[in-house]
Amino acid sequence: MKINWGTGIVIAFALFMSFILYFVFEVQSNSKYDNDLVVEEYYKHDSHFQEEMARIQNAHDLQQRPSITYTDNQGVKIVFPAGFESDKVKGNILLYRPSNKKFDFNTAIALTNSSLVIPENKLVKGRWDVNMEWQYNGKKYLTKEVIYVN
Repeated sequence: MKINWGTGIVIAFALFMSFILYFVFEVQSNSKYDNDLVVEEYYKHDSHFQEEMARIQNAHDLQQRPSITYTDNQGVKIVFPAGFESDKVKGNILLYRPSNKKFDFNTAIALTNSSLVIPENKLVKGRWDVNMEWQYNGKKYLTKEVIYVN
């Protein structure tokens, strides 16, 4: 049987469509390809955006800001300026892993000598987004940093 060029184009098109559909179904059904949202309640989170921007601006307006750094032998070290009274700082720290939400965790701020250390054994290698929501003297602040764990 001889196939003309029109039939060949139709067969090639059908094979290409089958190929694409196979991969779409494979990605949707296989748990290895996790395609969750970044935030569970996206619209609820987005409605508080202006408040978040005000807290970020409050933190930016400080003359002395807390520093968030990663050191190989300790982990993530958060140091507040000496002018802050440690017992008046309240809040929590969210360590967010963009590649896998299973590693995300929260830590309450409990300062020792105006600093806080998150041990290295709690952290997996790679990128971490650190969101520190804190309050000092009744004013709310939000500090966001990106760190890389080696």
